[in-house]
Amino acid sequence: MIRVVLCDDHAVVRRGIRDTLTEAPDIAITGEAGSYPELRDVLRNAECDVLLLDLNMPGRNGLEVLASLRETESSIKVLVVSMNPEDQYAVRCLRAGAQGYASKASDPVALIDAVRTLAQGRKYLTPDVAQMLADSVSQPEQEAPHSTLSERELQTLLKIASGKRLSEIADELMLSPKTVSVYRARVLEKLKLNNNAELTVYAIRNQLV
Repeated sequence: MIRVVLCDDHAVVRRGIRDTLTEAPDIAITGEAGSYPELRDVLRNAECDVLLLDLNMPGRNGLEVLASLRETESSIKVLVVSMNPEDQYAVRCLRAGAQGYASKASDPVALIDAVRTLAQGRKYLTPDVAQMLADSVSQPEQEAPHSTLSERELQTLLKIASGKRLSEIADELMLSPKTVSVYRARVLEKLKLNNNAELTVYAIRNQLV
């Protein structure tokens, strides 16, 4: 039996994924979480072979969760399930330690296949993601400027582009406004931009939001 834990801050989404996976006789949902603190508690008490992880959560985002799991040398296989576009996030997630990337709009059969693939110790890649991964290795000079951002810097960029104020971002990320301001300044410098309006335009043009 493949033991699966779901981590997504939307209960309706978790229910949909749970209903899809429980149709498979060899998959069992052993826990659910809506945030990183909840996930830590679940993983302490529930056995898990495959973790289905959303990218966008309050507090720590999915990329930071991947980093935490890697630091603890966890044997859990992670399938990122997100609405974010593959061309912007899939390779970043794989580099951060995920074993697969799937869209929330994926066909149910594909999602079940992805879980089984990870449980067998293999990576799950759609043809498009496999090509992007190959391109990122063979042509690193063509990477977009935002690929140089740290996870916190990228998170700050996305939240600013979504219309969040620095104080709101600080609350959501559980950081001080001063720290968020530092991340914003780094983003502006790395992307050679001048203000929040230009950040928003950049994010839209690069399909980050």
